[in-house]
Amino acid sequence: MDRIFLDLALLTIVTLVFFFFAFFFFSKRNKLNLPAGSAGWPIVGEMWEYLKAGQLGAPHSFFLKRMASYSPAVFRTKLIGQDMAVFCGPAGNKFLFTNEHKYVGLWLPKHLQKVVIFALDSSKEAVEKEAMELRSNLLPEFLRPEALKDYIPLMDAMAKDHLEEHWSPYKEVKVFLLSKTYSYTFGCNLLMSVTDPKQIARMHGPFKEMVTGLSSLPINFPGTPFNRAVKASRIVGEDMLAVVKQRRRDIMENQETANRKDILGKLLEGSEDDGMVAKRIIGFLLGSYHTLSTAITFTISHIAQYPHVYERVFQEQMEIAKSKAAGEALNWQDIQKMKYSWCVVCESMRLMPPSKGSFRQAITDFTYEGVTIPKGWKTHWTVHTTHRNPKYFPEPDKFDPSRFEGKGPAPYTFVPFGGGPRMCPGREYARLEILSFIHNVVTKFKFSKVDPKEKVIYRNSPFPANGLLIRLEPLGN
Repeated sequence: MDRIFLDLALLTIVTLVFFFFAFFFFSKRNKLNLPAGSAGWPIVGEMWEYLKAGQLGAPHSFFLKRMASYSPAVFRTKLIGQDMAVFCGPAGNKFLFTNEHKYVGLWLPKHLQKVVIFALDSSKEAVEKEAMELRSNLLPEFLRPEALKDYIPLMDAMAKDHLEEHWSPYKEVKVFLLSKTYSYTFGCNLLMSVTDPKQIARMHGPFKEMVTGLSSLPINFPGTPFNRAVKASRIVGEDMLAVVKQRRRDIMENQETANRKDILGKLLEGSEDDGMVAKRIIGFLLGSYHTLSTAITFTISHIAQYPHVYERVFQEQMEIAKSKAAGEALNWQDIQKMKYSWCVVCESMRLMPPSKGSFRQAITDFTYEGVTIPKGWKTHWTVHTTHRNPKYFPEPDKFDPSRFEGKGPAPYTFVPFGGGPRMCPGREYARLEILSFIHNVVTKFKFSKVDPKEKVIYRNSPFPANGLLIRLEPLGN
């Protein structure tokens, strides 16, 4: 009996202590001047409204509506089960871009951690450390314009080969599906010198399954897209590790393949950890896959949709093509002449941004625009607070490449690649690959949309509901 009374007393004390700290915690939070906004429904927050806006093809409406209702600078919401402060406009973008590690740090939603960490076979902390090392050391060297110039002929040749194999035999093609195939194939070639079509196709299957699952509902039951993504991520990790180990063996045995100049070779020079090298290759592929395929898809979509845009792009690209000798590849000077074409790509990325933004976590309490962001809260910057905001882009729904001529948009308003110290290091790589591909498409085919009113759906990035089916007419050049 005494034992029962003792246990009850201990339980009472623990309960009282718990409620005391809970009361203290919430009293403190109530005193904080939190951002205006809404936490939405219990547990789900405002996630359904957010997803619905994307399903209707207008994810920006979710953010612009709340900016108008609560604050144009920062507002509170609850997404992915997390209290979240959305930083808005160019000032909000700049604040988060330039205060990494001072006020905010890397954060991935748990369901993304589950997929990405399985693929990389790492902890969240290791993923963050590897990303920082890759960004600060190898990538800037490998992706600087001077280094990328040498890869333009390869980009040109691969675009020609892809179009000859996957486009030329057909009267109609689905651009979105083929652009993903091209993006992955090119990544394998550039990063690892993997060129065997059968090997690439075998590796692409689980990689595509993994990436698709990143934008699915995080329901980890057998048969769901997310569950398939988790399983596929393990296969992706095994595939990349096998490629790395084979190259290591080639180097040790002085095989001819050991001397290939690619990012895998540079990584192996600086590390004896094959697992680490494989993780970095996966990270780069993940970073470029959707960005390139989405940008290519919607650039082609907009060129097909607007005859005056097509005519200017066609004239610009044909002038370059006519200046080349038979069989001569594109070079750096040719890319620099594609000024209007790049304006078209940028306007496409403004309206159909390949990436919506990213999340961070407050690592300390801090104040922004007169409100407090508590430690542990998640922060979010997104293209959707500026890209279709009439304050920064008049007639925001109009497709107008001239916005990017001259000085272009104001700083931190056009942010498909982030900005400041957090600017994506692969932006120049993306520019070269997209333009070389567009050059080859425009100079080889005249094309039109089969369904000019095809619906666009947003998840992590936009995609045409039916894959952007276009009708091809080979040019006689």
